[in-house]
Amino acid sequence: MSNIIYLGYYFKVSPLQLGVEILIAELGYAGFESFVETEYGVTAYIQKAEWYESILDDIQILKSNEFEITFTSEEIEQTNWNKEWEKNFNPIVVDNKCAVRAPFHEKFNTKYDIIIEPKMSFGTGHHETTHMMIQHILKNDFTNKSVLDMGCGTGVLAILSEMRGAKKIDAIDVDNWCYLNSLENVERNNCKNIQVFEGDVSLLKSKKYDTIIANINRNILLNDIKEYVSCLTKNASLFLSGFYIEDISIIEKECKKYGLMVFDQLERNNWVALHFKN
Repeated sequence: MSNIIYLGYYFKVSPLQLGVEILIAELGYAGFESFVETEYGVTAYIQKAEWYESILDDIQILKSNEFEITFTSEEIEQTNWNKEWEKNFNPIVVDNKCAVRAPFHEKFNTKYDIIIEPKMSFGTGHHETTHMMIQHILKNDFTNKSVLDMGCGTGVLAILSEMRGAKKIDAIDVDNWCYLNSLENVERNNCKNIQVFEGDVSLLKSKKYDTIIANINRNILLNDIKEYVSCLTKNASLFLSGFYIEDISIIEKECKKYGLMVFDQLERNNWVALHFKN
């Protein structure tokens, strides 16, 4: 891990909100793995080993006449990352019930207080998809449930699941940095019921869960929904996010193939988080 070098791309975007949403989605498909929204746009990070010369060629928004986007880039040593995210990471409070903050932030007067150091991992709660997944967890019963947090990032959703009463939680991410960061954050929040694994859906064979949470991009979800369904217990819940309103029909169609129906839907700035039941 000590030899990993990241590239940071600093994008200035106008118009800001919609441009940043589209840019993050397209960069995510291209392999960028972490994003920090800024006053003027977004900073995107990718491992140098995953980078290639034409990586931005398929980012369509950069070619659009509807947006004005400029950027600079630089190599970032892993040891400098804390300074990068500390400059931009502000605490958030979701529905006046759950705070997500860093250790250097003051504690909020909320029922659930989650402390994370995200580093390169996705899941500070700032992105619309994480925010909505937190809302879903807050409004549903997790008491004594077995839970899978697939694509766990920082582990924030697994941590909240335990705080909400889940008895057994598996948190899985394919990225080594996310795996290590989740381990750190699980320990930081004194969680006792969470196991963290590095890997993909191949780890799910013979596993069963009452609740599965998957906040990943659309293409991975479409590929893996079949595997998630095979792991659901009777009357279980599947929470999916990481896609736009216009993607709902294709996600819903894939879930219906396996007997899942939409039970609840949250929307935030064109992003969606769906709650399915079997």
